[in-house]
Amino acid sequence: METFLLFFVVGALAQAVDGALGMAYGVIANTVLLSFGVPPATASASVHVAKIFTGGASAASHVMHKNILWPLFWPLAAGGVVGGMLGAYVLTGVDGDRIKPFILAYLLAIGGWVLWRATRPMRSREMPPKLSGPLGLVGGFLDAIGGGGWGPTVTSTLVGAGADPRRAIGTVNTAELLVTSAISAAFLAALLSGRWAGGALEDHGAAIGGLIVGGLIAAPFAGAITKRIPARVLTYAVGILIVSLAAYQALQLAGMVP
Repeated sequence: METFLLFFVVGALAQAVDGALGMAYGVIANTVLLSFGVPPATASASVHVAKIFTGGASAASHVMHKNILWPLFWPLAAGGVVGGMLGAYVLTGVDGDRIKPFILAYLLAIGGWVLWRATRPMRSREMPPKLSGPLGLVGGFLDAIGGGGWGPTVTSTLVGAGADPRRAIGTVNTAELLVTSAISAAFLAALLSGRWAGGALEDHGAAIGGLIVGGLIAAPFAGAITKRIPARVLTYAVGILIVSLAAYQALQLAGMVP
């Protein structure tokens, strides 16, 4: 029960941030699981199972509040599905920590870029749909590898490119439902085929349950929160969050914090 309640709070807070900023549910939940000694592949699989439920509620909220850029949605989701399944395949066979420094370096750079853009005049530009497929491919791959790279990679890139933050966040959050489902299916296939032992997923049922229930409670408010926050404030918040999370994980990697 203590584990369930802890991850209930983690799930609710992470989903509230994720729904408003288009990122952080996976990163926050995955970081907490790893801090409890859960193996990387097991942590990522647990987070993605939880995100199927929370992502559905969050996507419905963004659709209802018309926060979606549909021309970007489909190629972004398609690329994310392919990249996510590839990332899950790699993670279940290779130590994901080997590429973590490269992911953190990218996130620090993109976070600084977003913060710089927040200081400039806010002129909305939309990324060409033909570029959203490759972006989704990279985001999906990093999401499966890191347990939460979809939002930081894709949302930050869209916002950095000049997309309206509200619609970028809604589009990324909604596409994430399809990407998460594909990644979860890839983990299941690896488990059934014997490629991956599963890392005793059943031992983490209370944590997964807490993440799901907490996230489901917070998810319906995602669209409304995003719709009411000014674009510049959202842009600053996205940049600060990316840099803070990446810096903290870098310090963890260096052994400077637990």
